[in-house]
Amino acid sequence: MDLAGRTALLTGASGGIGQAIAGALHSRGASLIVTARRAEVLDELRSLLGEDRLEPVVADLTDGEDVASLAKRAAEVDVLVSNAALPASGEIDDFSPEEIDRALDVNLRAPIQLARGGVPAMVERGRGHVVFLSSLAGKVATARSALYSATKFGVRGFAGGLREDLRGTGVGVTTVFPGFVSGAGMFADSGAQLPAGVGTRSPEQVAEAVLRGIERGKPEIDVAPLGLRAGTFFSTLAPNLTATLQRRLGSAELASAIAEGQADKR
Repeated sequence: MDLAGRTALLTGASGGIGQAIAGALHSRGASLIVTARRAEVLDELRSLLGEDRLEPVVADLTDGEDVASLAKRAAEVDVLVSNAALPASGEIDDFSPEEIDRALDVNLRAPIQLARGGVPAMVERGRGHVVFLSSLAGKVATARSALYSATKFGVRGFAGGLREDLRGTGVGVTTVFPGFVSGAGMFADSGAQLPAGVGTRSPEQVAEAVLRGIERGKPEIDVAPLGLRAGTFFSTLAPNLTATLQRRLGSAELASAIAEGQADKR
C-alpha cells in the first residue's frame, strides 16, 4: 500500500515507539488519528508533526466505551496500527486481578476489538492494512513473562488467523516482533541492564518495520539483532534446551530486574 493520502489510526502514540511510528507514517504522507491516555503528550506530537494531518484522540484502552468509540473510528481508516501495550513482567502471583485484566484489555482485547471494527469496512473498500505490535516474547516465553507472553502470543495467533481469513480481499495483516528497544519503550523505561553482547534496536527501526509491513505486505517482521533472532528461531526447535541455556545465561535475573522496573506501570 502507498501511504500517501491514506488515513491511519495508531494506538499508544504517547510513548517513544508510538511517536516514532507516527512520525514514519506522517512522513509517508498519511493522515493520522493518534490515541493515548495523556492529552498533553498528544498535543506535543501534533505540534511536532503539524496540525493539518494529525487528529489527537484521548482514549483509555481499559475502558470499554473508549474502545468501542475507537472501533467505530477504525472503520473510517485505511491503516490500523495497534501499538499500545502495558508492561506485564513478573510472577503471576505478584499481579492483582485488576492488573491482570488491564494487561489483557490493552495488550490483547483492544487490538481484537479494533480489528473487528475496522476490517469489514476495509474489505468492502477492497484495500487496507492492519499492523499488530507483538514482541519476541510473543514467540518465546521466558521467566517472569507468563502474563506478558500470553498477551503477545495471543496477538500473534489472532493476526495469523485474521491474515488467512483476509486472503484475496486486498486487506493485509502484519505482525511486528521487537526485541529489546533502546531509548524508549517498556524495556528502556525499566532501567534494567542487558548482559554484554545482547543488542538492542531503536524506536526508529521498529517504525521502519511497520512501514515495510504496510508498503511491502510483509506478514511477520522481527526487529532484533541476529543473535536474538537466531535464538528465537532455535527455541521453537528445541524449547527445553533453549530454556536451560537461558537460565545459565542469567535470564531470570534480567527478567526480575525488568519486572521490578515496570511494576508501577501495570
